[in-house]
Amino acid sequence: MAGKAYYLLGRFLLPGLVINCFRKNMDYSILRCNFEKKTMEAFVQSHIEHGINTIEFFHPQSNSLPGKILENLAREIHFAGTHDETKVIILKSFGDKTFCAGASFDELIAIKNEKEGLKFFSGFANVINAMRKCPKIIIGRIQGKCVGGGVGLAAAVDYAIANHTAEVKLSELAVGIGPFVVGPAVERKIGTAAFSTLAIDATNWRSAEWAKRKGLFAELHESVEAVDEAVFRLSNRLMHSSPAAMAAMKKIFWEGTEHWDELLKQRAAISGKLVLSEFTKNAIHQFKNK
Repeated sequence: MAGKAYYLLGRFLLPGLVINCFRKNMDYSILRCNFEKKTMEAFVQSHIEHGINTIEFFHPQSNSLPGKILENLAREIHFAGTHDETKVIILKSFGDKTFCAGASFDELIAIKNEKEGLKFFSGFANVINAMRKCPKIIIGRIQGKCVGGGVGLAAAVDYAIANHTAEVKLSELAVGIGPFVVGPAVERKIGTAAFSTLAIDATNWRSAEWAKRKGLFAELHESVEAVDEAVFRLSNRLMHSSPAAMAAMKKIFWEGTEHWDELLKQRAAISGKLVLSEFTKNAIHQFKNK
């Protein structure tokens, strides 16, 4: 049991800090507290152990997604997909609360023309397409709320394991745009009717139970610890499965999406144009000032 606990800590925290924790016999809660205080800057990092590649991202604004985070996520996912030692991928965000707050409001407000808008929203397209094309199974560790692009990430993983607090909301319409780029991934996972519900009712949360019923989440658990246990079990099992069989399954799962390179680019252009409107800029300012 102790070995399993050490493995979980090693999978979900920076390895060097965990080693220091063991050496000094530090309390795990103290480690997390100190780590969170020191780690104020956004990051994307990956860690490979026993064939399991854990890709983790963090942003101090509720794990939101500025352009640099999106760029690094797409790069890490692409690398993991081509890395021979990687058998399975875990996608997670840092912390125990919000999984992902979606697009960075600071960067949305800063967009000055359609070219900049296309570039920013293409970041979401590149991440989704990297996940789609990746031949390795991607497990999503969804520990908390998902908003906008965060729902898109949860939809694009192959198997999402979520906490019961993981409410979801597609809030784009509330700020004058729409879930154009993430929409195809969300619709593919939960169907047109449920996607339309989320996209139209943009200010109300849907429960984790609702998300599981609609197929966004494969499993629900009552605590973050239980989520991590479930992620550990599944990733360990897949680690010993046939890579060729999993790659073939992945192709079948995403059959019919071969045109998404062009489709998501077109959708990014729509969002990139709409984000320039006065309505959107005023709406984002109101959200930021709440």
